[in-house]
Amino acid sequence: MVNKKIQSGATLIEVAITVLVLATSLLAMATLQTRSLQFNQSAFMRSQANIHAYDIMDRMRINRGTDGDNRLSAYTADYEADPAGNAVASADVADWRARLEKDLPEGKGKIACVQATRICTVSIKWKDSSLFDENDDDEDVAAEATSEFEFTSVI
Repeated sequence: MVNKKIQSGATLIEVAITVLVLATSLLAMATLQTRSLQFNQSAFMRSQANIHAYDIMDRMRINRGTDGDNRLSAYTADYEADPAGNAVASADVADWRARLEKDLPEGKGKIACVQATRICTVSIKWKDSSLFDENDDDEDVAAEATSEFEFTSVI
């Protein structure tokens, strides 16, 4: 009588390899999900910037003078400077900037208009945390992690 040993079940090495492959796959899926959320947040911020750019452009179109003057120079303002000019334009820009700061992290905006061509460019910038690793100690990378949105239109 011949005694044959028949293997039944999996060996320990097969189980270990299976667990390793499964763990690696789950880690990769978790990383993809995290990056997806970061990209989604970045897209949301760009959408908010777009909404705010259209908002100030619409305010500029509404605040036209009765003589056809668009009062574009009253809206021209740098990131830190307040516009000089009429009270409505100053209030519009102040309200717009307050909303930028509220809706976008470190949000700032500027408006540049050319009176002769009636072309205005609205620039909005904000800190985008999805552009850098918060664990990175390099301060230059963190300082440059801003996104900018520009919108140009004829008023």
